[in-house]
Amino acid sequence: MNTKQVDFAASNYFKEETKKKQIYLHHTAGNGDAEAVFKYWASTKDRVATCVAIGADGLIAQGFSSRYWGYHLGLKQGVFNSNGVPYQSLDKLSIGVEICNWGYLKDAGKGKFINYVGREIPKSQVIKLDTPYKGFQFWHSYTKEQIESTKELLLYWNETYGIPLDYNEDIWAVSKRALAAEPGVYTHNSVRKDKTDVYPHPELIEMLKSL
Repeated sequence: MNTKQVDFAASNYFKEETKKKQIYLHHTAGNGDAEAVFKYWASTKDRVATCVAIGADGLIAQGFSSRYWGYHLGLKQGVFNSNGVPYQSLDKLSIGVEICNWGYLKDAGKGKFINYVGREIPKSQVIKLDTPYKGFQFWHSYTKEQIESTKELLLYWNETYGIPLDYNEDIWAVSKRALAAEPGVYTHNSVRKDKTDVYPHPELIEMLKSL
């Protein structure tokens, strides 16, 4: 794997080994620099982080071991209550990975696509979904390198922690399986209806189904 260890102080995460049962796929809603993700997290001092971030070039920046944990799901008691599932700290039980990506885009016309901060994204980096997802049809495309690096990480974590990699269609919406800590691979959408990461990119789905 194309991995680079980055400086990330232990005060920015919890250096506590916990049993890993789940993997959550996120995207940053930001630019393609994986190392910059950790610089930002270090500036916040709130222990919100995933152990790795994947840049547009496929580089896996690692700030801490997947044995440890940080806050990455932002879950409150009410989410569990409304789904009839007992609360538990899924942050501790899961591994998070951030893909550097701007997420949904707005069609500004004349071949221009704008992200949520008003920045234009090159048309070559835009994908149009056959079916809109959460109200958006145009998205910043995950790169082939990012999808390949994600695959390598999933296979590694399956071998290391025994986390099953079976693909399930319910990962694109809030899932009681995810909230109940059923082992597997999920997206941030699996536990938060207000999130849009990651989105159902066809090549990402194809990769997940191939595992």
